[in-house]
Amino acid sequence: MQSAQNFLKELDYSVLQQCMHCGMCLPTCPTYTTTGKEKNSPRGRISLMRAVADDELTVTEAFGEEMYYCLGCLACTTACPAGVDYAHLFESARAQVEEKGVLDHPERRFWRWLTLKVLFRYPRLLRAAGRLIYLYQQSGLDRALRKSKLLNWLAPELAALEPMTPKICHHFSDTLIKEQEKAIEGKYKVGFLTGCVQDLAFSNVNRDTVDVLLANRCEVVTPRNQTCCGSLHGHNGAPELAKELARKTIDQFEDLDSLDAIISNAGGCGSHLKHYHRLLSDDPEYAEKAKLWDAKLKDIHEFLAEIEMVPPPKKVHSQSVTYHDSCHLCHGQKVSQQPRNLLKLIPGLVYEELPEANRCCGSAGIYNITQPEESQRQLDRKMEQLAKTDATVVATANPGCHLQLQNGIKTGKLGKQVVHPISLLAQAYR
Repeated sequence: MQSAQNFLKELDYSVLQQCMHCGMCLPTCPTYTTTGKEKNSPRGRISLMRAVADDELTVTEAFGEEMYYCLGCLACTTACPAGVDYAHLFESARAQVEEKGVLDHPERRFWRWLTLKVLFRYPRLLRAAGRLIYLYQQSGLDRALRKSKLLNWLAPELAALEPMTPKICHHFSDTLIKEQEKAIEGKYKVGFLTGCVQDLAFSNVNRDTVDVLLANRCEVVTPRNQTCCGSLHGHNGAPELAKELARKTIDQFEDLDSLDAIISNAGGCGSHLKHYHRLLSDDPEYAEKAKLWDAKLKDIHEFLAEIEMVPPPKKVHSQSVTYHDSCHLCHGQKVSQQPRNLLKLIPGLVYEELPEANRCCGSAGIYNITQPEESQRQLDRKMEQLAKTDATVVATANPGCHLQLQNGIKTGKLGKQVVHPISLLAQAYR
């Protein structure tokens, strides 16, 4: 009898057999491009996973490090002619690594406990932490600490991470958005997900999203104190916590049937949110609800492209704009053309395509924290491409990408602004 905790062996074996080893994924994989090593490619990693499932390979520290060296950008899934479900494999492999504890040590255990089990599990605690960071930033303590270089001496790793801390907003989404807002002329009723990092650092983007939905004849339902959707947990080997948060997220919307759609504006969250049925398929109480949930979940650009969108009437301040694809929006949700079309619709904007727009910027959830050197390599390459454009604005639709690009532009002094496409559209409706 198979162990209930052996995630790779529990997979439908046909998922492991999907890979034909054709190598089409190789040039799209950021880590393979860096090292040229087979083990650092999707094809190599799938071979390792299959060997573990076949009991030909033991889960070791080296296996665990390889699974976490992967950015999880899913560029390989776009290139794959066989339709390999790499996201499922990747999450199962990381769950196996955590189950075996091969990367376990006290510091890692503490940070996983603090983030996965505490902050991103309880929204009030996350917001309290956000409020403390806001006060730290507004008081000037952050600048004083940086100037004193005290942190470099006490905790050099934290000193390296501190400049990447997002600027926390004065007001979070619940203050800016009412639980229920109605358009003058309503045609659709939608639920809206405010996200976690998006709520703390980009609550203005959430307000802009609701404004765009109202301008497009939607009644918008935004539940209070929303929980994390569980994407961070699913991507980092904690499937039980991901399931717990998926159930809570579904329960936030009491009457799913009444909604035409549930809207997400964050690429990374949306990709995970669209797979609740797979996550909860063995849950007799939630399996059918999750199926309905998946059918209604839409990225904001996807939703606007599907309805009869109201043309934006006002010309925004004339500027050139380019677009960076969030990996999980482009490769995970296959939403790529819709944001570009939307930007081209906005009067006053001149659109310029970004070379390698769908290549990962190195943010990849918390990859820029866990793998800072490789993340920086990917960011440097992205900045090289951005420097080739004349665009003064870079649009992107994921908070992780937004922060990573902001940091790269600031360090490289590129003089460009990063915005969410929906914020530009909102300006054209006001």
